[in-house]
Amino acid sequence: MNFFERVYGLVRSVPEGYVTNYGEIARALGTRDARRVGHALHANPSGDLTPCHRVVTKEGKLSDSYAFGGSFEQYAKLIEEGVTFLDRTHVDLIKHVWHF
Repeated sequence: MNFFERVYGLVRSVPEGYVTNYGEIARALGTRDARRVGHALHANPSGDLTPCHRVVTKEGKLSDSYAFGGSFEQYAKLIEEGVTFLDRTHVDLIKHVWHF
């Protein structure tokens, strides 16, 4: 399994109503390259199969470059799953963070 496939596998394990971050995924994969995790998610061939909307920055910020419709779409998907926000761009990580 290549790096991108391993990223997608971890993202698929994040339950509805939770988020994780790029660095957490990188650490779980034994690397410090959070940017490469972002590249994998941006190249994600299936937003339906791999819920990359559940990945935010370490501060809980939505991605301006979310590949499936931008941050407004990411926000809408997370709201639909019951995720709460501190403001329009930051997830409440105290309530919704997922660790591997």
